[in-house]
Amino acid sequence: MTEPRVWSVTSTVPSQAQALELARAVVKERLAAGAEVTGPAISVFWHLGELGEGEEWRITLRTAAATRDSLAARVAELHPWDSPEVSASPVAWCTDSYAAWVERTTAASGLAE
Repeated sequence: MTEPRVWSVTSTVPSQAQALELARAVVKERLAAGAEVTGPAISVFWHLGELGEGEEWRITLRTAAATRDSLAARVAELHPWDSPEVSASPVAWCTDSYAAWVERTTAASGLAE
């Protein structure tokens, strides 16, 4: 079985503006080839010893296997929360041309255009 070429990295933030800011930053840095912002969603969670509920915006980022960990670390660094959810799932299937675009785009990570 071959390793997945493309990964989907997700996180949530409190506002649409914060989601767009984070998405723009990591795409500009070429850690992600693209980003989608969706929301709002209502989340129910346990935090600081009590039940909480709040509105969140989801950021879904597409990246290559080679940049997945760097992207996850950068999302955590830029995130407004101390312990954000940053998770990743392999894209089980995508076209070869899409995977090649993601790999090409993120291979330029750190380079100015």
